[in-house]
Amino acid sequence: MSATDTQDDAGPGSVRWIGVADAAALRQMAYRRILDAAAHAIERRGRFLIVLVGGNTPRGIYQMLRTADTDWSRWQVYFGDERCLPADDAERSSRMAADAWLNRAPIPQDQVHAIPAELGARAAALAYAETLRGVGDFDLVLLGLGEDGHTASLFPGRDWGVAASTPDALAVFDAPKPPPQRVSLSAARLSRTREVLFMVEGEAKRSAVTRWRAGEQLPAGAIRLAGGVDVLVESALLAPRAVSAGMP
Repeated sequence: MSATDTQDDAGPGSVRWIGVADAAALRQMAYRRILDAAAHAIERRGRFLIVLVGGNTPRGIYQMLRTADTDWSRWQVYFGDERCLPADDAERSSRMAADAWLNRAPIPQDQVHAIPAELGARAAALAYAETLRGVGDFDLVLLGLGEDGHTASLFPGRDWGVAASTPDALAVFDAPKPPPQRVSLSAARLSRTREVLFMVEGEAKRSAVTRWRAGEQLPAGAIRLAGGVDVLVESALLAPRAVSAGMP
């Protein structure tokens, strides 16, 4: 499997665009990156703090992790955002991750920290901020990219929580996609991590990728680390759109 790296700028806040051949290659590379980060964190600090992302892209990665060779007793699992739906709703990120992976791996139940979004956005955000109280930097944050440039439940035109004084968890009441009520970790809290890995696939994401690379201010760009962030992306999305012969 091969990948190509490009970097839009250097230094703090840089973005490394890692092109891969297709969705299968993306899943395989993300799988290896997760396990490498886990091994490094457990060796250095005795535990691995990971933040999961919802959506279709990570589902296959989570399924691959079911049989991974790792010390599950050292994993602490958090979530970057959640929809305010009943706890067992199929549209919940925590339900998807549980069905695809977490219920099939021996991670201690009290080390999986779901967002209690069934309480409603405001109460759930307060509760999750309390869960995160005293939790230091994450080791790895997994994120996706929406067609409008959103990540987690940080949407264009809303408060992304970039200030250091922002609460760790934000209540979202007017999400442009259903359901309108959500809970999201703030950009500041998502940036308090040793590593960030975006995973981007599908032609529908081309515009968001192009706008992000052009320097447009998008929620995804608000996640900034001193060492930069990595974006695993299908290589086709980094190239100009092909124009079919004969098209006007």
